[in-house]
Amino acid sequence: MRALLVRPVALLALAALLLVALAWLRPLDHDESQYVAAAMFTARGLIPYRDYAYLQTPLQPFGLAPVALWAGLWTWPALRMANALFGALALLGVYRAARIGGGEARLALAGAGLFAACDILLFSAGTARNDALPAALLALALPSIVAAQRGAATRQSALIAGLLLSAAAAAKLSFALPALAYGLYALSRPGHRAGWVAIGALPMAIVTGWCWVAAPEAFLFEVFTFPARAPAEYYEAAGRAWKLGLPAKALDVLKFLALGPALPALGLLAATRRQRPIGALDVMIVAGLIAAVLPSPTWRQYLLPALPPLFVQLALWWQARPPSRAVRVAVVVFAVAGLAPSAEALVRGAAAPPLAVALADTRAVARAATGLDGLVVTLSPQFLAGSSTLPDPRFATGPFYFRSHGLLGPDEETRARLVSQDRLDAALVIRPAAVLAGGEGAWTSGDPALDAAVERWAAAHGYRRTHVGPRLRLWFRPP
Repeated sequence: MRALLVRPVALLALAALLLVALAWLRPLDHDESQYVAAAMFTARGLIPYRDYAYLQTPLQPFGLAPVALWAGLWTWPALRMANALFGALALLGVYRAARIGGGEARLALAGAGLFAACDILLFSAGTARNDALPAALLALALPSIVAAQRGAATRQSALIAGLLLSAAAAAKLSFALPALAYGLYALSRPGHRAGWVAIGALPMAIVTGWCWVAAPEAFLFEVFTFPARAPAEYYEAAGRAWKLGLPAKALDVLKFLALGPALPALGLLAATRRQRPIGALDVMIVAGLIAAVLPSPTWRQYLLPALPPLFVQLALWWQARPPSRAVRVAVVVFAVAGLAPSAEALVRGAAAPPLAVALADTRAVARAATGLDGLVVTLSPQFLAGSSTLPDPRFATGPFYFRSHGLLGPDEETRARLVSQDRLDAALVIRPAAVLAGGEGAWTSGDPALDAAVERWAAAHGYRRTHVGPRLRLWFRPP
C-alpha cells in the first residue's frame, strides 16, 4: 500500500519539475503580455475593467497579483512557474478523480500521464496565459463530481464542486460551458445535490458580478464583444479569412487533438458510448468540445476544458474494459506526437533559455527607466515588471486591442481606457514619459509593424531613442 502511495506522489512531483523546466525553456509569446500586465496592475491596486482593460473573466489577475507583488522583476518567470504548478495540479485532479471512481492506481496514473502527454496541456502550462489555472480548478472539481456519480456526494463535496467550477469559469469564459453543463446535469440527478453546488458557486459569481457592476460597459465589451468580433476583423484585414471557415476549423481541431492521445481517447469513448451509461463526465466532455469550437479560429488551448474529464473517463473505462494491444500502441504513438513540440522546445531553449533572455531585458529596462516621471506607452508591458514606473493602463492588452479598427468609437475607447492604432495621436495628447518598443516582434511571435506605428509616433513628437539591450528600444520624452 505504501509503495502505491509513494509512486503516484513521486511521479506527480516529477511531472511538476518537468513542467517548470518546460516553462523556463519554452519560446516567448506575445499572448502573455496582457496576463503579466494584469497581474502587475492588480498588484498595484488597480481593478480590471474599471482601471485597465482585461479581455477575459477576472479571477486570474486577483489570484496572481500576490505573485507579481512578491516577484518584482521576476514577475514574468514567476507567473510561468505558477502556471506550471497549475498544470501539475490538473494532473493530480485527474488522478484523484480516477481513483475515487474506482480505478486502480496504475490506470489512474495512466490517465494522468496521457493527459500530460497532450501538447494542449503542455503549451498551456508552459506560458503565462490564463489556461492552466482554470484547467487545474476544473480538474480538482472532478473528484467531487465522480464521487457524486457513485452516490457518495456530501454537502461539502457539492460545495467544493460548485466553488471550483465557478472559479474556473471566472478565470476563463470557455470553462463556463462545462461548468454549466454539470450544473444542469446535477439538477436532473438528486444525488448530485445541485442546490449545494449552486451555493458553492456563489462566491465566484459575486466577484465576477462586482467587476461587472464596477464598469458594466467595459466588462461586457472586454469579456464578450471583443472575443466575438476581434478575431474576424483581424483575420479578414490580414487576408486570411479562410482561417475562420469550417474546413480550417475542422483541420485545426483534429491537428491539435492529434498532438497527444486526446484524439484516440475521444474516438475510443465515442465508439463505445452504447456500452456504458452517459454520465456527468460525458456531458462535460461534450460541453468542453463545444466551447472549443465556438470561437473562430480554434486554437489548441481552447480544447483544454474537455481534456480533464476525458482522461478520467478513459481511465475508468479501461478499468472496466482493459485496452487491447493495438489500442495501447496507438495511444503511445499519439503520446509521442504530443510530446514532440515540447521536446523540441527543451532542446532549442537549453542553449539560451528564452525566459532568461526576457529576464535580462526586463532588468535592462528597469535600469533605463529609473527616475522616469510618468507612465510608459508600450505594447509589451511584461518588460516593465519591477520597474519604478508603470505601463500606461490603456495599453494593458498589449497588441490585441491596439491592432483593431472600428470595434469602438472614440468616446467608447475613452470610457473603456483603450487605445487603437488609428487613434494613437488623439489618445496621447498628454505625452507619456517614455515609449518602449521592440517586444512586439518575431522573437515573441508578434507583429513588428505594430511597434513601428508606436515608434513613428515617438519620433514625430521628438522623443529620444535609446537602445536597451539588443532587442528593446526606450524613447524618452523631450524636455
